[in-house]
Amino acid sequence: MASQPDCLFCKLVREGEHVNAAEGFVAIEDINPKAPVHLLVLPERHVDTLRDVSTFEPDEAKRMLEFVADTARNAGLEDYQVVVNVGPRAGQTVFHLHWHVLGGGRPFE
Repeated sequence: MASQPDCLFCKLVREGEHVNAAEGFVAIEDINPKAPVHLLVLPERHVDTLRDVSTFEPDEAKRMLEFVADTARNAGLEDYQVVVNVGPRAGQTVFHLHWHVLGGGRPFE
C-alpha cells in the first residue's frame, strides 16, 4: 500500500527525525519510551499490521528483519527485545506495522 495521508507513522516516515534509514525502512525514537533505548522500526510502505506481512515480497520481508537487527546494533545494543503488537487488544495503537526495539537496561515489560 502507498502512504496514507492521515497515518501518523506515514508522516513520520516522510518527515520524522530518523535514527536509521535504509531503502524501504526507517527507525525513529519512541516518544513514550519504555526502556533506556526504545526505537520504532517502520516500513515506508503503509501496512496496517503484522497480519498483512504477506504483502511484502520475501526479499523485502527479509530486509525488514535485517533492518531491525541493524537498528539495534547501530544503537549499541547487544541484548534487546523486539516487540510487535498486533491488534488493539494486544496494545497496537497506531495501525501502521512497526517493530519496537527495546534495550539498554534490565528486562522490560
